[in-house]
Amino acid sequence: MREHTTSIFAEMSTLAVEVGAINLGQGFPDTDGPVEIKEVAIAAIADGRGNQYPPPHGLPQLRTAIAEHQLRFYGLEVDPQVDVVVGTGASEILQSALMALVDEGDEVVVFEPWFDIYTAGISLAGGRRVGVPMHGPGLRPDLEALRAAVTPRTRLILLNSPHNPTGIVFTPAELREVARIAIENDVVVLSDEAYEHLWFDDSAHVPIATLPGMWERTVTVGSGGKTFSFTGWKVGWASGPPDLIGAVRVVRQHLSYVSGGPFQYAIAHGLGMPDAYYEDFRAGLARKRDILSTGLADLGLGVIPPQGTYFISTDVRPLGYPDGLTFCRELPRRAGVVAIPHQVFCDDPDIGAPYVRWAFCKRPEVLHAALDRLRAGLGR
Repeated sequence: MREHTTSIFAEMSTLAVEVGAINLGQGFPDTDGPVEIKEVAIAAIADGRGNQYPPPHGLPQLRTAIAEHQLRFYGLEVDPQVDVVVGTGASEILQSALMALVDEGDEVVVFEPWFDIYTAGISLAGGRRVGVPMHGPGLRPDLEALRAAVTPRTRLILLNSPHNPTGIVFTPAELREVARIAIENDVVVLSDEAYEHLWFDDSAHVPIATLPGMWERTVTVGSGGKTFSFTGWKVGWASGPPDLIGAVRVVRQHLSYVSGGPFQYAIAHGLGMPDAYYEDFRAGLARKRDILSTGLADLGLGVIPPQGTYFISTDVRPLGYPDGLTFCRELPRRAGVVAIPHQVFCDDPDIGAPYVRWAFCKRPEVLHAALDRLRAGLGR
């Protein structure tokens, strides 16, 4: 685990506190989610529901709500008794899946730039990561490189859409090609769909498990924190076929065992909220996206229009910077704003070198203040 001892998030967050910078690096909202969901958690605590150990694989109410959610939004028929597991956030579920499904020396193919916990999880499992680039003007996945990267030693493809850090959403055609490669090579797909409801315009999220031949080889991961803006509650889950979910359950119950009993009741309630909640949630985030996207473009940065997630990716070369890491390390003192460079999420730093990630899941006044600082600090 030596290569995972340092974290760009810790470095940048520490720097933000040191200089009083606005932190657009970490992806968490600065406002709470729906009041009615909070009230369910408060009532559960007051009533003594969930204050002791909940069932190790998740409250039955939550597992049922997850199954109903998958059917409602995606037409997937999920058995809450054997096809679902609940954990301490999507992070624990992802790590549990990697440790359950990857043996020593197995190859895990992952698109780069990646979310940093993926590589830590691969190391914990004793696997070997194989990077596949996302590049070009729109940071799209290189599917020919994916096909070339899969070998007889490949155990798993780790997919993330909507994608952190790039902000792109895989198209149906791209997903079909990933599925074709997985089926032809008989590999499992671990699909991180934590941002499944955070997509914009016409870039609707499509779970890869809905494609022909993919349910039986896919573990799909979801996040209550991202869907309802309660990231501190750490409620996540996976759904999929019972053989794969059974393996994930075995590992996960020996990590945190259980967590978040009252919050599980609340997230179960949230998953049953009407379509209007999800539509309004996306619309509100899209307005914040537009504030920051427009402002960053006006500053001269090369903005890659975000199709989903909390994040905007920009090319810093138009401002005269050769790489994003230098830009991000200078930015807090120069302009009082923190962002995150892509290149720390790549084995090949050239893939992410010019790109920087900005989080727009903040109040509009915070985004406007950050843009004012950037204009002053960058002389724009």
